[in-house]
Amino acid sequence: MTSSTLVETVSIDYEDFSESFLTCGTCLCTYDGQEHTPKLLPCSHTVCRSCLERIAAGNGVRDAGSFRCPICRETIPLPRGGVNALPPSFLVNQLLDLMSRQRREVIPKCSLHSTQELLFCETCDCVFCRLCTTGAHGNGTESGQHTVIPFSIAIKRMSEILLYKAHLCISKLNKAAENVNEEITKLDSTADETFEAINRSVQEITAAIEQRRCELIEMVKKLRNNKKKILVDQLSIIESEKEKVEQQCNGLQYQVEVRNITNRISDLNKKLDSLNAVMEPRENAFLKYECEHNSASSDIEKSLREFGRVRSSTTYPALCCAAVEPCSAHLESTACVTTYDYHGTPQTDGGDPVVIDLRYENGDSVKTHLLDRNNGTYDINFLPEQPGNYKLNVTVFDRPIKDSPFHFVASEHINPISQYGLRGSGDLHFLQPVGIAVSKSGDIFVLDTGNSRIKSLTSDYELIRHVSNVGMEERSGTGIALSLKNSLFIANWRSKYITEIDFEGSVIQKFTHVDFVEPIDLAINSKGQILIADNGACSVFVFDSSGCFLSRFGKKGTENGAFNLISSVTVGPQDEVVVSDSRIQVFSAAGKFLREIYPEGKSKGHHGGIVYDGKGNLLATRCEKSGSFIQVFSYQSGNLQFVIDSHDAKLKRPSGLDITDNHHVYVVDLGNDCIKKFRYR
Repeated sequence: MTSSTLVETVSIDYEDFSESFLTCGTCLCTYDGQEHTPKLLPCSHTVCRSCLERIAAGNGVRDAGSFRCPICRETIPLPRGGVNALPPSFLVNQLLDLMSRQRREVIPKCSLHSTQELLFCETCDCVFCRLCTTGAHGNGTESGQHTVIPFSIAIKRMSEILLYKAHLCISKLNKAAENVNEEITKLDSTADETFEAINRSVQEITAAIEQRRCELIEMVKKLRNNKKKILVDQLSIIESEKEKVEQQCNGLQYQVEVRNITNRISDLNKKLDSLNAVMEPRENAFLKYECEHNSASSDIEKSLREFGRVRSSTTYPALCCAAVEPCSAHLESTACVTTYDYHGTPQTDGGDPVVIDLRYENGDSVKTHLLDRNNGTYDINFLPEQPGNYKLNVTVFDRPIKDSPFHFVASEHINPISQYGLRGSGDLHFLQPVGIAVSKSGDIFVLDTGNSRIKSLTSDYELIRHVSNVGMEERSGTGIALSLKNSLFIANWRSKYITEIDFEGSVIQKFTHVDFVEPIDLAINSKGQILIADNGACSVFVFDSSGCFLSRFGKKGTENGAFNLISSVTVGPQDEVVVSDSRIQVFSAAGKFLREIYPEGKSKGHHGGIVYDGKGNLLATRCEKSGSFIQVFSYQSGNLQFVIDSHDAKLKRPSGLDITDNHHVYVVDLGNDCIKKFRYR
């Protein structure tokens, strides 16, 4: 037997090694004094007894009397006594003793088995002793279903987690301190800027006051100089007269001629009488400064008390929130920001520097408008021009508010905001409604053709009255329009009469024309002229307000200026005549063809109604095999901007439509016997 003596002389410092020194490099189990006793091989590597016994039991090892080190692959002779005869690793044992002493108070042993170290089950999150525990944590087979590690390793892992969490906390606290210090720096900077602004504004007022002081002083000087000049001129006159008197008196003592003396006395008497005019100063010394002659002084005092203000805010961005209402592409939408202070109390004043950044999913910026309501809330108005995902960043004091950035989707669908009507003949019902007109006051007039009446409603859909007369007889009313003098014109395709009635239903006038075949719709231009679209005659007839025929244009065909199945007529911004069938054509007021709206959109479909809103938008209902919808065109360019698909309340044969001043459109849904209200901007 080959014997060897290994002398291990090591200066051990507890801080210089880690737990890996106490772990078998083969099975990765921690060395102990039992199954995993550390054994020192001649190659200086340490392997636990369990691993060495498994290696020694392998095929060929017992016959060869040697095995290879599992770490360096050097051939190791097997002692006669087997693995147990290999010397223990004194270094590892010393480290184990050291670690045991260091951890004795940290890692308790089992109270019944003093040599048995407690284990930790990560699955059950509990500490146990394997010798005195049965079931899953005992020596049974169920223990393989749980993750069990030595309690020392568990403590080490938890210590590492603790240190990691502590490091994160310290990092956050450092960042918080950095943020607070940065805010203090900003506060000092903004305070300095505020000081400068106050000094600058007060200096401007001081300069204005100084200028006024100089103006008043100059005014006093000017008045003094004017008065003084008059008085000095008077002194000159007095001195001149004085010299004259002195000259007259010179040599008087030598005068012996009585007559001459008498004459001089007479002259002096006259002089004395004339001197009365210079005895009184021709100007006075009155100068007085007044500042109470009007309200200027009190106004200045009041203005100075109210002059300037220093605004501050206790808004705490981390508690502020924003709510984005569901929105659709092409319609203006709003997000509301509500501000709070640090204690969660809603703010009641505005003025916070709220900064908005809204972007489409491709990164393009979207224009926004911020409205400060001066009550602690702010409205963000924006127009998503295309459907898709949007990201909204909201910051106050350059810090994001709660949950910012906000992600939301602009839907491609536009649904009605209200709907009214059912099929039938009652007060709440419609039967084949085809036309609609909305007054400036918001009252709604629906041509309920199947019931031969006009249903008059408020903007809240409250019934005002039903109007029935000859204009709607035989269920043949097809067109309705509001005149400039607040009366209604109705076109009846069967009787071929155009009837004007007031809102009560009284007939004002009615007229027809010999060439009428099927008058289907009508419109009123800015001159009060009545435009009648006749589907049967494929023409547009023009009458004055009293029903006198003026002109006619159009013919049957598919070329420009011709019609095929006319459905509606409306008036453009310059009294252009806009006519729809399967396409939309624009004519001058005299009937000359000008252009076609959106010619590339022609397909197998048909328009039901058309209206110009006076704000650059042309709206038309359209029915196609794929469905029915409302088209919104740019009147100037003729381009289709978008469609209102009414996705959740499908349109079925939409016909007439009319708009309100606040970008709402009412549409008569003939197939569903109702009217629907949409927002189109």
